[in-house]
Amino acid sequence: MEATSNPRVKICCISDLQEAWLAIRSGASALGLVSDMPSGPGIISERMIAEIAAAVPPGVSSFLLTSERDAGRIIAQVKRARVNTVQICDRLDSGSYGDIREALPGVSIVQVIHVAGEGSIAEAVSLGSQADAVLLDSGNPALRVKELGGTGRTHDWSVSRKIREQLEIPVFLAGGLTPENVHSAIREVGPFGVDVCSGVRTGGRLDDMKLGAFFSNIRRT
Repeated sequence: MEATSNPRVKICCISDLQEAWLAIRSGASALGLVSDMPSGPGIISERMIAEIAAAVPPGVSSFLLTSERDAGRIIAQVKRARVNTVQICDRLDSGSYGDIREALPGVSIVQVIHVAGEGSIAEAVSLGSQADAVLLDSGNPALRVKELGGTGRTHDWSVSRKIREQLEIPVFLAGGLTPENVHSAIREVGPFGVDVCSGVRTGGRLDDMKLGAFFSNIRRT
């Protein structure tokens, strides 16, 4: 896919309606709502996810982040949450993307790729052929306690750029983005969208000043 100099912005780890509206007013085109995970920040109840998703205005995507690996369980979770996008943070081991697509017409499927080196390129090409978009992050699903996002670490952006160049679907870039490095990340990778969690927070809460700086440095690109 072609490089993008003015990417969409997804603010992840939204904790409540107050944070949701702060992110939207700042310019977010997508909100990340984190369900149960083995580790990482931002986990909220499915009830809160559904409440936030119901309040999101048209034009803003509501992403359910799931660690489930069974297509049937993912389908049930999305139906409870009533989001318009599901972000699969691990790998399916039961059922298929086709099952999800058939059961959830109109819901976009975003597959997370945890970039760990050149080998992630082939993985992204394979899984990307079955999803509507991929999100490149810096987790490590191979650990005893899996890291499926929210690590605050960057990864090798040159690999992310190669993945973006080889895919024909949108690519989101996540992992350790901050107001200070987002300009460089966009220039290096050219993603369709950027995804930020801890980089725009202070004490775990969204920081209006950091959000403003983040969006300002994206516009500078």
